Amino acid sequence: MRVLITVKAAPNPSETYGETVCVAALRLDPDNPGWIRLYPINYRDMDNNRRFRKYDVVTLEAKPSPNDPLAESWRPLADSFVVEKHLHGWPKRMAYLDEYIEGSMCDLIAAVRRHPSARSLAAIRPAEILDLIIKPHPGWTAVEQRKIDQYVRQLGLFESAPRTALQAPRFKAWYLYRCQSSGCKTHHQGIYDWELVALQRHLNAYDNEATKRAIREKFWDMMCEPERDTIFYVGNQQAHPQSFIVLGVVYPRRAKRISGSWSAR
Repeated sequence: MRVLITVKAAPNPSETYGETVCVAALRLDPDNPGWIRLYPINYRDMDNNRRFRKYDVVTLEAKPSPNDPLAESWRPLADSFVVEKHLHGWPKRMAYLDEYIEGSMCDLIAAVRRHPSARSLAAIRPAEILDLIIKPHPGWTAVEQRKIDQYVRQLGLFESAPRTALQAPRFKAWYLYRCQSSGCKTHHQGIYDWELVALQRHLNAYDNEATKRAIREKFWDMMCEPERDTIFYVGNQQAHPQSFIVLGVVYPRRAKRISGSWSAR
């Protein structure tokens, strides 16, 4: 398949893979367009020439997930990823994304309540973003820590260096927003974006207050400023199909009227 990578979610502990990353993408094959989920992927263990970024156009081999009944879920072959090109700038990216953007998170949740196997990925343009909530991360649960410990103790056939444990980030964050459905009572959704974890890792030498300020500056002041057309990539989890989370943020500048015509900034 040929896809546009739109989401790299934050890594989670895995007993088998050490850590796994869930990737969402838009399939570009003319006969099978639409959202897909690629899982599991141990991104850290991928060869450098196979690694991809958000908004890379990638070809890969995959098969329907044997453990997930959702039609969007595919199991990728890790060594089949080939990066074709990167889409620089929001205008090029939005040319692919525009037709998939919708306004009602309420409708998406209602559909899953009626049919648990209903669509599980979307791009939602909120009517109003009310707050960014930041709290300390409680650390891995006992079950998650056991998975990490077991993976670190193992050594693969071709490995000589010890495996390193996946560290929990210092902070978690949530968006509070109102979607475009009339009567929406707001949505409170956790942010599971790779960028949230990567930012904290980059600021490892900063104290907690400085790190919180940096998170707010990026995920609120920049991504949600009034001049931005902020859109949330959302997805649910197999174990909790009615609980959607924010997997990533789209934040191009709003179109500006110039000399009688509209131009994206």
